[in-house]
Amino acid sequence: METPVRQLLRRMATDLEIVEASLDDPTHTTAIVRLLDAYAREPMGIGRSLSDDVKANLIPGLRAQPNTLIFLAFIGREPAGVIVCFRGFSTFAARPVLNVHDLAVRPGFRGRRIGLALLRRVEERGLAMGCIKVTLEVREDNESALKLYRRAGFAGDEPQESRPRTLFLEKELPPTP
Repeated sequence: METPVRQLLRRMATDLEIVEASLDDPTHTTAIVRLLDAYAREPMGIGRSLSDDVKANLIPGLRAQPNTLIFLAFIGREPAGVIVCFRGFSTFAARPVLNVHDLAVRPGFRGRRIGLALLRRVEERGLAMGCIKVTLEVREDNESALKLYRRAGFAGDEPQESRPRTLFLEKELPPTP
């Protein structure tokens, strides 16, 4: 016999809908800004809300990137998660690559495998696009994200005999006038 908790989890999984975001759909654009702002406020984000300027320019900026791919997760009509990806290119394989730039699930929706479902959708699209791989970067102290990524089959933070560990480096550039 199925327990009430299992019934609820099954129902929640059934209610999960993942859609490719349209940057021309106000419901989608509002959800993207809302979800990324909530993520930004968390300690694993930037620890504060997105500025009004960033909120105003986020969607136009994403529209200007021809390589943008975004999926939204909804539970019913409520936006629960977002994954923002950009298509790149592997010169070593001469094939496209998808890079996960942001993956966020609202706190009230965590623990329902929404992040895993978003990653699976990206993998499916990557395969359909002929991508050689899906890449991402993650803070080493973000244990819950690392657990999710490992569950989804991502690797690379552990040194291997065949290759050294890959590091992600950055250099901030001054704002343009």
